[in-house]
Amino acid sequence: MIILKIKAYNLVNSVIQEELDAGLLAESYEVSIKDGKNITLPDVFNSEIRQDLVKSAVHASRANRRQPYGHREHDGKKSPQPGMKHSVEWWGKGRGVSRIMRKTGQRTGAQNPHTRGGRRAHGPMVAKDWSQKLNSKQRLMARNSAITASVDKSIVSARGHKFSEDIRFPIIIGDYVESRDNADEKYDLETIPLQYSTRKFVAMMEGLGLADDLIRAKEGRKIRAGKATMRGRKYRTPKSVLLVVSKKEGLHKAAKNVPGVDVVASKDLCAEDLAPGGDMGRLTVWTKSAIEELE
Repeated sequence: MIILKIKAYNLVNSVIQEELDAGLLAESYEVSIKDGKNITLPDVFNSEIRQDLVKSAVHASRANRRQPYGHREHDGKKSPQPGMKHSVEWWGKGRGVSRIMRKTGQRTGAQNPHTRGGRRAHGPMVAKDWSQKLNSKQRLMARNSAITASVDKSIVSARGHKFSEDIRFPIIIGDYVESRDNADEKYDLETIPLQYSTRKFVAMMEGLGLADDLIRAKEGRKIRAGKATMRGRKYRTPKSVLLVVSKKEGLHKAAKNVPGVDVVASKDLCAEDLAPGGDMGRLTVWTKSAIEELE
């Protein structure tokens, strides 16, 4: 077993606020990076990369969220299903034509699946079960494999993420300090105050060298093709940074407002978070407490 050790990034946020005759201007932030203490990484960062397991876990996760859907049964006075809304009659045998239902008073066929405007042959049914089973050990191995892949720069870059070349993986944030009026105040990173917290989070990502990836996600938002535009899924936003925290508090609320950024607690981390769509190598940022909880 290889024992992995890496230095965490300590963030120092310099808060600048100019004052004019009319009053105070909005705060601006400039985050600088310092090397923190060495952190011993858990064994999951040294797992075997299994693309097949990751794809199976993501496919099962998406299938288990799928909602049942289907047509309405043709039952009495209820509104009939599509393709069954005609008054029809059967001509009977002996006419030398196919024995299908025809619109009343006409030769036009109706209702049958092979007729124009007829019902669907084997339509979707609400009773169909889309869920898939996956062994708990396989699910855990898939998560660990996706974690290991997120540490490999080449895999992360191949997925399309943009980041500074001199950054080291995994990206772990340690201490957070705000410098205001020549006075330093230390905060617990995950419980930072909510005021201007989203702007502070963006400044943190810029300081780490991940600003280009946030811009890629923001500018890559586009209208989805197909009928999904009518079903509450009009826009598609590329996936950007995945922030892994130990508890959902101030930092979680700050980061979830940024386009393309997802936040997840370490206890809820799964393969789909780290490999959306089954593609491994998502750009992942960890907090120090999230690493400790992952052990």
